[in-house]
Amino acid sequence: MIRTTLIAAALGGLLALPVAAAERTPAPEGAAVYFIGLENGSTVASPVTVLFGLENMGVAPAGTEREATGHHHILIDRAPFGEAEGDDEAMMNGLPADDNHKHFGGGQTQVTLDLAPGEHTLQLVLGDAFHVPHDPPVMSDVITITVN
Repeated sequence: MIRTTLIAAALGGLLALPVAAAERTPAPEGAAVYFIGLENGSTVASPVTVLFGLENMGVAPAGTEREATGHHHILIDRAPFGEAEGDDEAMMNGLPADDNHKHFGGGQTQVTLDLAPGEHTLQLVLGDAFHVPHDPPVMSDVITITVN
């Protein structure tokens, strides 16, 4: 009886401990991601090659847990990161993979996009080994381009 009571008390104490929140990967101070050679307001022909720039961090394939590294994601035709529905979820569980969220988990630093004629918005967001944005997020400004 005493043993059962002690075990129950110990388990009850464990259940009372706070659950640690998932911690995001820290971004180094001064980390920045940006577009190379493609500026807000640019008019381009499709397909358009987009080059990704990165400062104060390195690129590593998805699944690689190495300090001060990440891999690129490009957000296409959606609200700026942090302002769209689902972004809070992405901050904890990773960016989705769909037509508006392209992953470059192989460590790629460029992509050629086949975009329809008209205006398009683009934004780069760096993700950690598990596609989760760093803390604080390393993201570019949103740019708007026009495709002929």
